[in-house]
Amino acid sequence: MSDTIVIPGEYEISSDPARLDPARIHLWLSTDAYWALGRSREQQDRAIAGSLNFGVYDRASGELVAYARVVTDHATFAYLCDVYVDRAVRGKGLGTALAGAVRDRLAPLGLRRVLLATDYAHGVYEKAGFAPITDPEKWMALKPQ
Repeated sequence: MSDTIVIPGEYEISSDPARLDPARIHLWLSTDAYWALGRSREQQDRAIAGSLNFGVYDRASGELVAYARVVTDHATFAYLCDVYVDRAVRGKGLGTALAGAVRDRLAPLGLRRVLLATDYAHGVYEKAGFAPITDPEKWMALKPQ
């Protein structure tokens, strides 16, 4: 399975961890992503190391312009998180392309459930096949200490 997907336009998506720019990812998430504000670089680096990561790259410059990571056991469950598109390239469909690439990469695994959480980007994820949970009363989360 190739780790690079060419998408229409000037971008490509890769799951090759060697191509990531951890400093840029940390800057984006710790300063501009409501769910990760203030996250330390050490914590972000651990999250990257323990996840399946996806980057969207400008084909001309090689620059990372968007990022997502997936926490998964590769057998039954996955959680899509830390999806971020650089403000300079928003509105080009990269978030939808990224969510679709994640969906397609996970499909052969036969996972029972792939989840994500978002405050305002429902439309982006719906285009990639995500839908609200129909039975949210079954789900619980451990309260932070």
